[in-house]
Amino acid sequence: MAATFYALAVLATLAGIGMAWALGANSNSPPFAPAIGASAISTMRAAFVIGILAALGAVAQGGAISETVGTDLINGVSITPLAATAGLLTAAGFMGFGVYTGYPVPAAFATTGAMVGVGLSLGGDPAVETYRQLGRFWLLVPPVSGGIAYATATLLRRDDIPETVGVPLLAAVVAAIVANIQLGVVPSPPGADQNSIAGFVSMVVALPTVGGVGPVQVLVTIAFAVLGFVAIRRRTQRSVEKGIRTFLVVLGSIVAFSSGGSQVGLATGPLQALFVDDLGLPVIVLLSIGAVGILAGAWMGAPRLLQATSREYAQLGVRRSIAALVPGFVIAQTAIALGIPISFNNIIISGVIGGGLAAGSAGVSRRKIGVTVLFWILTLGTSVAVGYGIYTVFSTVLGVQ
Repeated sequence: MAATFYALAVLATLAGIGMAWALGANSNSPPFAPAIGASAISTMRAAFVIGILAALGAVAQGGAISETVGTDLINGVSITPLAATAGLLTAAGFMGFGVYTGYPVPAAFATTGAMVGVGLSLGGDPAVETYRQLGRFWLLVPPVSGGIAYATATLLRRDDIPETVGVPLLAAVVAAIVANIQLGVVPSPPGADQNSIAGFVSMVVALPTVGGVGPVQVLVTIAFAVLGFVAIRRRTQRSVEKGIRTFLVVLGSIVAFSSGGSQVGLATGPLQALFVDDLGLPVIVLLSIGAVGILAGAWMGAPRLLQATSREYAQLGVRRSIAALVPGFVIAQTAIALGIPISFNNIIISGVIGGGLAAGSAGVSRRKIGVTVLFWILTLGTSVAVGYGIYTVFSTVLGVQ
């Protein structure tokens, strides 16, 4: 029995690494495609940087979403190694179908549906409240992403706000958010798993709070914003185009980091019970394994996808690309803080549409939007059924759970 368990554990781990590889090759590429399209960075250098940043994000921020995928999608049962394998193979199959056919299959929807399916097949009960929370967030993503992108693109297009001011203002907002993003590697107060840089400084320099907000945290946030503003303003004053491209690369780097933190849980979540409960290993070990898979996928598989997507972003232009990436960063960090798995395709496509509306046209056909939404719905529904069926077949044939 022990030999069977460890064999299944190895199989499940390999499936998780394969899933992480696929995520690194596909889901982490969009953040740098605009910078490549603007000739701000080469394809191979972008793939190298994406791998490093996404891997770091996976280790630093992946814990919350990994826990949601692994333990919060089903009640009453624990995901076994065989169930994890079935769920991961189902999700990977949907992703492979999307890559092969060119249809937009979101990894978050495929993995969520697959894990719900295998959990139900195990005899678990639906986690209805979790589904409601996920559904509300997913439904809000398109209007919020499109709205932020519209506001960003409008700011960059205003004649009364020079780009030497507008772009640095965006940099200040992004830097202020960076100061407050939750990181698992930052020392946190008792009872908390993560903390931000601003929160850590506030914890070290303890001062009375005002209305529940620490003055030190506010000061650190303002300091980050000022540094971001000054750095990009100096670049734009020397050359507007070079300054914008610099901000595009920096923004892409931050989004790539966020992408690693939001996507790794799709590969490691199904293994949460195996590594943490059964083997007694700390979550950081599991996240590190996922990070290695993402790193390998980015280095080996991302260049081809980057070349393809960069051509699309080159047609959008650097300003609309920035408008599409800003909501990607904001929404990804919000999802990480809430432990909600998300689809970057959902965010980026909505951002492209919102930025296009600011210019007078969405830039994406209604047919393409309809097909995309249809495949999101089909992915979520059919992955539940496929995950349920695959685990049922596996458990019947092998005679184990």
